[in-house]
Order: sequence, then C-alpha cells, then structure tokens
Amino acid sequence: MVRAYLSLGSNLGNRKTYLKQAVKAISLLSGTFLQNVSSIYETPPWGLLEQPAFLNICIAIDTNLEPAALLSCCLGIEKKSGRKRDIHWGPRVLDIDILTYGDLKINERGLTLPHPFMTERAFVLKPLAEIAPTLFFNSVSINEIMSKLDIVGILNVGKLDL
Repeated sequence: MVRAYLSLGSNLGNRKTYLKQAVKAISLLSGTFLQNVSSIYETPPWGLLEQPAFLNICIAIDTNLEPAALLSCCLGIEKKSGRKRDIHWGPRVLDIDILTYGDLKINERGLTLPHPFMTERAFVLKPLAEIAPTLFFNSVSINEIMSKLDIVGILNVGKLDL
C-alpha cells in the first residue's frame, strides 16, 4: 500500500457533482482506499483566465495500483465524465492530477511525480495542506511553501457530501 495524494478540479456544469462522482469512482478502484477528502475550494482560473471559476479538492488514498495504472484509471474517470482536452489549461468538467505517490520520483512522458507544478499552485496546495499539513517538498514544509503563494480569491465553500 502506498499513500498518494490527488488533486481534483471542475469548472463546467455541476462542478460538485463531477467532484463527488470522481471521488466515488476513485474509492472504488481495485486495491484503493479513500483516506481523506479536503474541503471544497472555489478558485479563480489559472493559466487561461477567461473561463469560469473552479471547484478544487484534494484527496488522500492508499493504493496497491502502480503509478501508471493509477494515472490510467484517473484519465478513464475524466473521460467517462465527458472531459475533452481541446484547450491547454482550458475549461473542463473534471481534472484529476496525481500529486504524490509515496516518496516516488518519476519523470516519464505523461507522468511526472511529484507533480511538477503543484508547489506553484495555491489552488492545489490549499486543499492539500488541509489534509496533509506535515508534507515536505525538497525539505520545505507545505505551510512554508503556502506562505509564499497568493491565496487571494481561494474560498473554502464547505465539504463534499459523499
């Protein structure tokens, strides 16, 4: 069993429903056990700014799936939700990113762990810090990294009703 942290976001349609369905689908993956779910954070768009606000959460899972298999399952869940990859950093019904997979470091085409941009994105670190406040990245605590990021506009809008 490996502890993995995932980031989920949605900014189209019924955002909470997409997040709820994704968490349920992830929790039903073979050899995977949901351990924690952050609050929901409404966040301004990142990258392409002319799009609706996102709802973002992070989850902690324990899994026996290998990283590539977990990624494949997450991509399948996105696709089943209707995710289309038309515009880079564009609007989406669902986005699932693997942030960490234990202490594993991978740099392969299509899969880099830990996620290469997570420490630059407050919309990822805010919910992650809520469920994993003792995480460190390159010997720096998640809270220290958070203190250097702009969190203006990131609003806690409650919990996901699972």
